[in-house]
Amino acid sequence: MSNTPIELKGSSFTLSVLHLHDAQPEVILQALQDKVSQAPAFLKNAPVVVNVAGLDGSVNWKKIQQAVVSSGLRVVGISGCRDEALKKEIERAGLPLLTEGKEKNSRTKAAPVEVAPSVEPVVNPVTKTRLIDTPVRSGQRIYAPNCDLIITNHVSAGAELIADGNIHVYGMMRGRALAGASGDRDAQIFCTNLAAELVSIAGEYWLSEQIPADYYGKAARLSLASGALSVQPLN
Repeated sequence: MSNTPIELKGSSFTLSVLHLHDAQPEVILQALQDKVSQAPAFLKNAPVVVNVAGLDGSVNWKKIQQAVVSSGLRVVGISGCRDEALKKEIERAGLPLLTEGKEKNSRTKAAPVEVAPSVEPVVNPVTKTRLIDTPVRSGQRIYAPNCDLIITNHVSAGAELIADGNIHVYGMMRGRALAGASGDRDAQIFCTNLAAELVSIAGEYWLSEQIPADYYGKAARLSLASGALSVQPLN
């Protein structure tokens, strides 16, 4: 048993990033309520990082924060903030300001340019594979950071698979599968029996009822095409 009352350790978590492109609280709340209603089990009380890089002009942060919280999401940090007045408002609200990727280097340039790395999540290179040979039970969550995830057994309803790279399931795929969790839009999901509650690639997702009926219960391969999920037979 440790002699100290606390321990501070490093860890990693998969968080969704909410990009705001409108500063009107009522518009934000309605859009979020629509999203949460589509996948309440997945999004209700979900922790999110709010990216404010797309907001211009006057912003009432207090009302925006209330709108996000009222939708059922839980704000754990703010990213993409470059306005000093807005930074002070966020700090007064007790929320941490997060620095993403190359954003910190923009101060050294004479004329900084708004580029994608300050808005989009940083994509880490996939360097290895995590292999799971046992069944994945309901309530289990398996995360493969910076790599692919391969499951050679069945995945039960209520289980969750998360990978920064691709996901392969060689068995019945129920539960949820989230590939490209760190933002890799080239990630794919491969499955020999598609019966998932939710599938997601880089934040784009389908619920079970959105999976085309011709592919439900079949061997399938999911990927992003023109920014949207698509599915084809797994040959």
